Amino acid sequence: MRLFAAAFAALAAQNAAAFSPGVTTVGRRFSSSARMAEKTALSQDELKKMVGYKAVDDYVKSGMVVGLGTGSTAYFAVERLGQLLESGELKDIVAIPTSVRTKEQAESLKIPLVTLDTHSKLDVAIDGADEVDPDLNLVKGGGGALLREKMVEVCAEKFIVIVDESKLCDGLGPGFPLPVEITPFCHEHTIRTIAALPSCAGCDAVLRMGSSSSNKPDGDEIAITDNGNYIVDLHFTEAIKDAPKMAMELKNTVGVVDHGLFCGMTTAVIIAGSNGISVKEA
Repeated sequence: MRLFAAAFAALAAQNAAAFSPGVTTVGRRFSSSARMAEKTALSQDELKKMVGYKAVDDYVKSGMVVGLGTGSTAYFAVERLGQLLESGELKDIVAIPTSVRTKEQAESLKIPLVTLDTHSKLDVAIDGADEVDPDLNLVKGGGGALLREKMVEVCAEKFIVIVDESKLCDGLGPGFPLPVEITPFCHEHTIRTIAALPSCAGCDAVLRMGSSSSNKPDGDEIAITDNGNYIVDLHFTEAIKDAPKMAMELKNTVGVVDHGLFCGMTTAVIIAGSNGISVKEA
């Protein structure tokens, strides 16, 4: 707790309610960022960089198998892993990317890559989230990589989530649409079936259009995931009452490949705020 307790006391007080942070630690490599945060107000990208770097500094050791997440915050964790491998501070690392774009970034940094076919057990996976509730249940998939993310992260001994404080919520649903990956075959039927599920009552099910990496329509063609599937985004006006139950109902629906509810998977959430970094442990 030493350096961060002093540097980020303000954020700890701010998050003392539903998201009171757990014990926060810092490695030697990250101490300069902590001192920087004491002196300056940081931009959102700088905060994402700090939290991405901290995740790698604190949780990745030489010889590990590491899951690499997808998104604007996970980007910095991948960047940091590449830096430490290049400098020799980390050795004998292999990594599993969760999307084509993360694979391309990792390859550009010369991070050795493997797949679940050869490495079914991971030491740690690091990724962002679109929403985090007080029980550390997540909504993920805004970037369209939810299936590969879940396949990789469920195999990790530790799953470290990195977010900025805007992603914290009292209940999942209203703040960010829930993505569900579905098969193209009879997709309109599957969308109607999803909307009729008891746990999804009242949702507005919207087929994602344009790029699969954004839930904002940016094209006239149906969005296609890395896996060749479609995504339907479920918009809720009220908080999801029972996320694990909804997760089960969606998973049991024929035509659904997987969904963006990540329940009971999180080891710790590293939170970037305007005053610095805090950690909430499961």
